[in-house]
Amino acid sequence: WGQLLELHQPLWLLLQVVGPQKDGLMVLTGPPKNPLLPPKPGEECISCAVVGAGGVLWKSRKGREIDSHDYVFRVNGAAIKGYEEDVGNRTDVYVHTSNSITTSKYLLEKYNYTGAPHDKYVMMPEGMRDFKWMIGLYKNETETETYLRPRTYYSGEFNETRFYVLHMDFLRYTRNRFLMSPTLNDESWPIVRPTNGAFMMFLALQLCDKVDAYGFITDDHKKYSNYYYERGANTPVIFYANHDLDMERDLWKTLHELKVINLYQGEP
Repeated sequence: WGQLLELHQPLWLLLQVVGPQKDGLMVLTGPPKNPLLPPKPGEECISCAVVGAGGVLWKSRKGREIDSHDYVFRVNGAAIKGYEEDVGNRTDVYVHTSNSITTSKYLLEKYNYTGAPHDKYVMMPEGMRDFKWMIGLYKNETETETYLRPRTYYSGEFNETRFYVLHMDFLRYTRNRFLMSPTLNDESWPIVRPTNGAFMMFLALQLCDKVDAYGFITDDHKKYSNYYYERGANTPVIFYANHDLDMERDLWKTLHELKVINLYQGEP
């Protein structure tokens, strides 16, 4: 946070959209009128389940445990129908980019994924396409670059008061402080960024008193399929150049050992 202070910017973790304006520009303002995670009556601490899509969740039977938390975070292709016993049924916060919410709908249709789960949505702006997406979303129009209609991707549940945007400086701070991959220093640096799941994890760590993480990469990831919805198929994790999964795996392990998070690592 000290590094953010040097920027002399409002230290809002989340923003909300005002607009779009007549000139087509988007205005982002904060803090939001409605908190993303309002306190539960009678409870002093907020418990959160942060759910990725890792194959370690297949046959885990962690669904009921996940749903027992005060809030459940999900990201990207959060397929639920048919997998409730392992991954739960609730979604309180869905984290996404314009790319992840659109590609998930088509790539995961065969896994019963029909659209983004709800109640609240958090967008991570990673480029201009996300801001163009928000213009189409708020104007309820077809997006001019992709010719997609953003509102059709929110399962008919889009509401401006439940839509939040992660502050760009928070994304930068999280990367530079916790997720600074060595690959950012080589020729592939323009495409390197933390995973959406990593940003979701740090969002939860800022907002929740207790964070339990499920479906994130672990040391023994080779024992499992790439994703839980592949039902144990022989699909190993692919280490693409744009994400440093080795670094993230080591970080989740360290945070677990320090008791900052509780990381589900499969059954012994």
